[in-house]
Amino acid sequence: MIENRGYVRPVPLQVTDVVFPCLDEAGALPWVLSRLPAGYRAVVADNGSTDGSPRIGADLGATVVHVPQRGFGAAAHAGLEVATADVVCFCDADGSMDPAELPLVADPVLAGDADLVLGRRRPTGRGAWPPHARVANVALAFLLRRRTGLSLHDLGPMRAGRREALLALGITDRRFGYPLEMVTRAADAGWRIVEVDIDYAPRAEGTRSKVTGTVLGTLRTIRDMREVLAR
Repeated sequence: MIENRGYVRPVPLQVTDVVFPCLDEAGALPWVLSRLPAGYRAVVADNGSTDGSPRIGADLGATVVHVPQRGFGAAAHAGLEVATADVVCFCDADGSMDPAELPLVADPVLAGDADLVLGRRRPTGRGAWPPHARVANVALAFLLRRRTGLSLHDLGPMRAGRREALLALGITDRRFGYPLEMVTRAADAGWRIVEVDIDYAPRAEGTRSKVTGTVLGTLRTIRDMREVLAR
């Protein structure tokens, strides 16, 4: 397991694509896209925004893909398919994670030291991680450890892997179970899966959570992930 905040092995600068599943994130996108490190390209996978998010993304230089099928997994996978870099990262577009930390998850993959890296969220302030979401994550992490045998603590929405290998996993879930299925399929395939710590802050003002920010969202996420584990 990689537990340190940084990654000390030098990695040559390579182009890395970053998939941002997006649904009404106009309030966060300017800050999020401005934080991309050199060599990182944004792919905004828009899932039906009505607040102008696609236009904002395009104006700020992102590749924008319109995803008519609703669902977090549908947006994430469409972004993965559109990406062209060898290594692809995933990151929430609501400002809760700082894209400046993307090298923490990408560098071990770029260096050939890991196949899939998950960002273990470390809250930086009150309200970043509601209690109901945190409890659900602990429970799901326990089930994931029991299912895979890996010492994982978080499902890590900021993550990185190699594009062709990720596509070859054959992930079928197109809802909230997509991140979990990625990990279980990777574990079954014998991938080297590690965690690194990343900051987790309250999402940008004016944005709303579509996953675990509400009790209903948390319940939907648990339902979808339980179905993945049952398979």
